[in-house]
Amino acid sequence: MAIPGRPARPVLVAPKLVQRRAMHTIAGRAALIHALAHIEFNAINLALDAVWRFSELPIAYYQDWLKVAKEEAYHFGLLRAHLQSLGYDYGDFDAHNSLWEMVEKTQADVLARMALVPRTLEARGLDATPPLKQKLLQAGDAAAAAILEIILQDEIGHVAIGNRWFYYLCDQRGLDRHATFEHLRQHYQAPTLRPPFNLSARKLAGFSEIELAYLEASHAGDADAH
Repeated sequence: MAIPGRPARPVLVAPKLVQRRAMHTIAGRAALIHALAHIEFNAINLALDAVWRFSELPIAYYQDWLKVAKEEAYHFGLLRAHLQSLGYDYGDFDAHNSLWEMVEKTQADVLARMALVPRTLEARGLDATPPLKQKLLQAGDAAAAAILEIILQDEIGHVAIGNRWFYYLCDQRGLDRHATFEHLRQHYQAPTLRPPFNLSARKLAGFSEIELAYLEASHAGDADAH
């Protein structure tokens, strides 16, 4: 699989080697903003890959993913501009490639792609964004928190698009949605979802009541531990 054109920086390293710094310092917040910008940069390529890689789908599928690419580019621009306001730029910190690795794993089947990228990895962003926004507000970075709110609202729509096409493909192939998702998650060794979950955002993004109840039930013990 060809890797899309990338700038020479950031240097890509293992996830555990990516810098993590305290939120109360400018450098620490810049490292966080950089990590978010890198996710959005990858998401542009992810959406465009979904357009060109998979053929013979309804025209609405391609329109949906081009819309996603446009919005991800907007998010990247917002984050990069904020990063520059802090005295840094995209590429100044190391980054990891985990999101793109799942894109590569699912290149042979659009059903797997819809299941494991938008409705698994991107849906994790719906869960992670509210507490992250709160930390930025506590650190006094209201501008970054406002950007995260824009991203959260748009990402609900992106996950909804993933859900829409996952359900469409399951129905087209005569597959049970819930059993198929669980099979794909295990087969491709997708990351385990961990609470807390943003159930209201996930509901807006089109997850069924059965799926939301399953998330709550299967992780009830984890949530109690937190």
